[in-house]
Amino acid sequence: MRRRPPPRGIAAVFDAAGRPSGSLPWREARWCAVDLELTGLDPRRHHIVALGAVPVEEGRVALGGARYTLVRPAHPPKHEAVLVHKLRLADLLDAPTVHHAVDLVLEALAGCVPVFHTAGIERAFLTPLLVRRRVRLPAAADTEILGRAWLRERDGQAPQGLALSTLSNALRLPAEPPHHALGDAVTTAQAFVALATHLDQRAPQTVASLVHAARRLGGPRRMSPYG
Repeated sequence: MRRRPPPRGIAAVFDAAGRPSGSLPWREARWCAVDLELTGLDPRRHHIVALGAVPVEEGRVALGGARYTLVRPAHPPKHEAVLVHKLRLADLLDAPTVHHAVDLVLEALAGCVPVFHTAGIERAFLTPLLVRRRVRLPAAADTEILGRAWLRERDGQAPQGLALSTLSNALRLPAEPPHHALGDAVTTAQAFVALATHLDQRAPQTVASLVHAARRLGGPRRMSPYG
């Protein structure tokens, strides 16, 4: 039986200009699904309160490498945010600061291509934090975009927005706790593997084809509330 080559590090996946490889099969790269729980959607006023990260290696979710942390925000979360993620100020008082959470993000993403659901939200919060470390967040796969591309191929049309729970149900994945950073990171990782596999059956998928899946779609995207 022919063994699959081990996943390649980030240097083999992206070139010096940060462009993903156009020919590297997606299963030969390391990926990491990251989810943030937030006090709101405006990075100028709102804060990260939890972070989950789940790696994907050789096309499989590697739960043994999952990471999770609460994050102590600079300001107490508002009531409407607590209703979503169920994290009260009392739950967060002894949590690490966001600077320690950034360390976890960097460790989790080392050698990996990021995977987000509705990537614009996570990028808006993570990018300023990483810039302070002089680190650039590489191009990422977005399971919302991949899900919309898959639904368009399956149904002939794609929704303008696609919640993670809706996508998970469409893919018939096992339910994980919603609005929990680790649960949503697991769901995102599972959805990514399922979507990449479905799309791979239609045409061989590469790192570049999954990262640049937005080129298959047009029109505005909906921002999902609170991560």
